[in-house]
Amino acid sequence: MEVAGMGGEGEASWKEMSKEELESQYTPSRWVVRLGAEEALRTYEQMGNEATKRARATRRSLLHVPYGDGEGEKLDIYFPEEASDALPFCAFLHGGYWQSGSKDTSAFMVNPLTAQGLAVVIVGYDIAPKGTLDRMVDQVTRSIAFVQRRYPCNEGIYLCGHSAGAHLAAMMLLANWTKHGVTPNLKGFFLVSGIYDLEPIMHTCQNAPLLMTPEDAQRNSPQWHLEAGLMQPVDPACHMLVIVGQHDSPEFHRQSREFFQTLCRGGWKASFEELHDVDHFEIIWKLTQKDYVLTQIILKTIFQEF
Repeated sequence: MEVAGMGGEGEASWKEMSKEELESQYTPSRWVVRLGAEEALRTYEQMGNEATKRARATRRSLLHVPYGDGEGEKLDIYFPEEASDALPFCAFLHGGYWQSGSKDTSAFMVNPLTAQGLAVVIVGYDIAPKGTLDRMVDQVTRSIAFVQRRYPCNEGIYLCGHSAGAHLAAMMLLANWTKHGVTPNLKGFFLVSGIYDLEPIMHTCQNAPLLMTPEDAQRNSPQWHLEAGLMQPVDPACHMLVIVGQHDSPEFHRQSREFFQTLCRGGWKASFEELHDVDHFEIIWKLTQKDYVLTQIILKTIFQEF
């Protein structure tokens, strides 16, 4: 769904919010509608655990493949039944506010996507406090370069990130691939309930383990780089899908909407989707379902059925 000239004028700036309101806006569990906050988080974790166990038990895979020398620099690759090097690859970057989550509990999309002929890569990275934002961005960059080198005949690499993972995926638009000696065949981005301007996060409790300075936040904010004109479309055909859940907080809606609008102004091929009646956690764990709207969006985008 192409959306242009979306509204937003007159909305209160996050800078005008009280500390309590800003904290609430950036606490996704406070905005769930069907479950209590703790139960929503437990369900999300349970769904991730079950999906990963199921994927590892039923799909051909390469697990804990090192893409670097660090302990956390590993990824899992899941293959369809008829595997070849000339497959489309969907790489998933988990959320968790850069301080929780793991590739070992994040194989939500593996079974539905591999069943349709995709290879799925679940990327691990060092979360805070061990990992800094700069380190995480570098690790994800190296993981994507690794996939390209290992499977040079791929039919496209598509990045899907959730929440903090959507931020890390968006940061790949800034990557200096020349430094890594390879240019990934990036064909699309699925940015789900992400954060693209990190400045507000500095003023919440989420920054305690991150220790972000204003310089860190600016350097790692794709929204800032886009607005400054520092990011240009490398491939006009690369499709950027910015996705948010109906029950994400107003600030998460604003972040996604403004990032989408800025992508459009910058000449990117971008679409915006608000998914009906899902919260910040349901929007991603429902990828375990083959008929779920986001599963179908991913498949149709990759196989260009729109």
